[in-house]
Amino acid sequence: MTDESALLELHRAAFGGMATHPRNLAKALAHQADEHPGPVPDLGEAALRRRLHHAHPDDPLLILWRDRLSRWDFAAGEPEPNTAERRAATYEALGLAAATRELLDRRSPFARGSGAVVITDEGWDPWYTDEVARHHSHYWDAYRATLLDHRWAPEAVAALDRDTTRVVERLADPACEQPYQAKGLVVGYVQSGKTANFTGVTAKAIDAGYRLVIVLTGTIEALRAQTQRRLDMELVGVENIYYGQDPDSGTLAFRDYDYLDDRDRLEGRFLKHGALPSRLGGFDIVRLTRHQDDYQALRQGLSALEFEKADRFTPLYAPENLHRSSARLMVVKKNASVLKKLVKDLGRIKTERGEIPTLIIDDESDQASVNTSDPQKWAQDQVQRTAINGIISELLGMLPRAQYVGYTATPFANVFIDPADAEDIFPKDFVISLDRPDGYMGVADFHDIDSTIPADERTVANSAGLAHVRSVRPLHDDDDTDLRAAIDMFVLTGAIKLFREDHGLGAGHFRHHTMLVHESVKTHVHRDQAESINAIWRRAGYLGAGAQARLRELYEQDVRPVSEAHAAGAAIPGSYADIAPYIGIAAMRIEDSIGSPVVVINGDKDVERRTADFDRDKVWRILVGGAKLSRGFTIEGLTVSYYRRKTLAADTLMQMGRWFGFRKNYRDLVRLYIGRDEGGRNGDLYEAFEAICRDEEEFRDQLRLYAELVDGAPQVTPAQIPPLVTQRLPWLKPTARNKMFNAELVETRSPGLWVERPGYPTKAAELRHNVEQFAPVIEALDPAQVELAFPVEDRLRRFPAYLGRITNSRLLPVLRELRWSDPSQFGPDLAYLANPRISAQIEDWVVIAPQLQNPDRDSVTLHGFGPLTVVSRSRRTGTQFNQVSPPPHRHAARRIAGSGPSIGDPVADGLAAPRRGCLLIYPTMEPDRNELVMAFALVPPSTATSPDRRLVAFRAKDSSRGTAAIVAAPAPV
Repeated sequence: MTDESALLELHRAAFGGMATHPRNLAKALAHQADEHPGPVPDLGEAALRRRLHHAHPDDPLLILWRDRLSRWDFAAGEPEPNTAERRAATYEALGLAAATRELLDRRSPFARGSGAVVITDEGWDPWYTDEVARHHSHYWDAYRATLLDHRWAPEAVAALDRDTTRVVERLADPACEQPYQAKGLVVGYVQSGKTANFTGVTAKAIDAGYRLVIVLTGTIEALRAQTQRRLDMELVGVENIYYGQDPDSGTLAFRDYDYLDDRDRLEGRFLKHGALPSRLGGFDIVRLTRHQDDYQALRQGLSALEFEKADRFTPLYAPENLHRSSARLMVVKKNASVLKKLVKDLGRIKTERGEIPTLIIDDESDQASVNTSDPQKWAQDQVQRTAINGIISELLGMLPRAQYVGYTATPFANVFIDPADAEDIFPKDFVISLDRPDGYMGVADFHDIDSTIPADERTVANSAGLAHVRSVRPLHDDDDTDLRAAIDMFVLTGAIKLFREDHGLGAGHFRHHTMLVHESVKTHVHRDQAESINAIWRRAGYLGAGAQARLRELYEQDVRPVSEAHAAGAAIPGSYADIAPYIGIAAMRIEDSIGSPVVVINGDKDVERRTADFDRDKVWRILVGGAKLSRGFTIEGLTVSYYRRKTLAADTLMQMGRWFGFRKNYRDLVRLYIGRDEGGRNGDLYEAFEAICRDEEEFRDQLRLYAELVDGAPQVTPAQIPPLVTQRLPWLKPTARNKMFNAELVETRSPGLWVERPGYPTKAAELRHNVEQFAPVIEALDPAQVELAFPVEDRLRRFPAYLGRITNSRLLPVLRELRWSDPSQFGPDLAYLANPRISAQIEDWVVIAPQLQNPDRDSVTLHGFGPLTVVSRSRRTGTQFNQVSPPPHRHAARRIAGSGPSIGDPVADGLAAPRRGCLLIYPTMEPDRNELVMAFALVPPSTATSPDRRLVAFRAKDSSRGTAAIVAAPAPV
């Protein structure tokens, strides 16, 4: 045994005795050294530092340390998990020197994320304790080890451990005498690893005693099969798949068994338990669906659904039975005929259904599962359900111990469900919002959300939009210029991936390299699109000299500048000459045997002659499709997206963002070619995604605010979440109209928070009324201009502004009399500011009138004060502006109101005071109108909090109360 392997073995053994908390490392290593059979290497900290300092990221000893530190970082107890204080306490317990601590902080920094945000109902039973988790952990431990073997970062695995526990602990105790159905919702990001989370939840739930697991996937077979394979590969394991037989014996028939020729299984990437878990003292998982087979009326006979009992005189949920009975797992797509077979079989089994602890995981839970029938059209006292929703309700009715957990990145349809419908899937018990994972590319990575950098100073280095987004113009006749440019980028980035494999990453690192073309859900459009791509490909000249000049220019002007700013250590070719030899290789890998680069995936058998099998093949292709590619299904290796499809529902549009996800070692190469129609009636796609991003982040931010307990009780429960959903673009609803029946916000309390409502009136008389109302505010301004600061990267910039001061008693009448396109938009904010308990805490407001250095429109004089520069903004159809205020103005406002730190601006620092808010005014005109809009934003004083410290008050429409409203928080007094 080498010194390196001996050192690893001794550390592993030493850590083995520290399962719950760290202890002195030197003593633990010395104890292990006494029992070590061979030569003992240098166990001093200096030797450890030398090893870890030079270690490759995949070095086993470094991975061991990162794994162990992450576990201690996230473990329950004090100091608070996942903080600098917790890490310092760990080092202290290990007895590490300062130099070792510094090295470990550099090589294994603790994850600074806040963790999943939990909105929960009151009174849940904390049955899933650390002791329960430790005593029953076979499948979780195996899954955890598999993730590490698949090169998950130990910190990410530790975060997954924490987040999955937050789900499992809110389910009912499977061994509880009284059955209880918990229903919850887990909100992730599109393509962000939700499958990993529900796989972890399934592992822990099975370990804890859940014996029937039903995973509902989307509505297409490709997604169901992909999910089945993932669970089989990382959770079920080889022995359970083959009933303890050797899959490589040559005696198993391909028609009867999955994965016999699967590359990942043959190369050892499928989990192995060592033997059937039941032979190791545990219990097995019996699959009732297969990779290529959805649920069928049970061919094995109903015995496959009969649960064995060690003690037949006690119920299945008794502990002596639970942990000796096999678990059943099925992965079922949301198809009515398939689900009816399952319901029928469950209705015929001999096992008492009321005894079966069941977990229903509903992936893409906002799709098909939600009841979209209109309550106004129901017969009296009779709920009418859509097909899938009805079957899910039937499952919940026939399995009293069933727990329901929905997973989605677009939760709006789920939180709009009627909370009074006991048989529906409203997440009455918990809503958990997952952290954005490290390394994830989402909407914010393609938009410059709240960037303070002026537009004319943005570069590919400081602008996500300039780095990754390319505009696609409206199509005219046969102009395929933009599509050809996207295909050129696809070939060029493929060549760079091959270059990177040869310069450090190793052969086969980029197993998949794909491009998405998504323009319509109509199959005839896909056929035409495939023909267009094939024609472009034939003319492109990638296998000869025809494309070289074009690709050279694309590399020098586009790819190289972006890579130099964002490659994050990945190899960058010194010049185009370095990648020219790879162009032909990439093109040959992309095209098939008949010279086509296209795979159409849309279910049309006339054109879908091949598929993209990411499990079995290396996929280097251009994928054309619609619905089958727009939700849930993971497109591996996606690098270039050409996207033109429009929809009027935000959740549907977001789910189409297949370009979101993890792009390790090629993040800089990702490009989004997206439809732009700036002058169009409904704005453009790029703008729509930005609006979604803002709405989504506002939803998550509010969940984060309201998750904080007040006097040990939740501020809001899941039934009170719908009012937190916002909508920036009037033509882009949060979800489909037939999923929105609920919720009315009464009061929004926003101490120290930025408040800007975009729904100003359109009628000239109402606009003039608002200008008149602002007379006291304008008259408060001082004619002497000042300069306020804002940070841009590593320096301060300034903008000119007029300042004034107005008392709260003078401002409130102004705000009360304003006209809005929809009074409910500012009404909840006004209710907060007018609440006597709040207004008594506000003394005055600093008024800021920012002045543009390059005015968009002519200046105006208002109420004798001027000139005031005018902002030019367009409404996004209907009544709403997107956002009037520029982000740089927020720093001074928040500082003055007491919610922002000092950035070294003497003016803002001097104005900051308790009981003081900040009001910003923006005289605004639309480009095609001469009516002035008196736009504004405000930040209430950070000290303006209600005694109960709650942040919202609202009414939620509840069918159990007829048309009456239930007041879910104390009304303003």
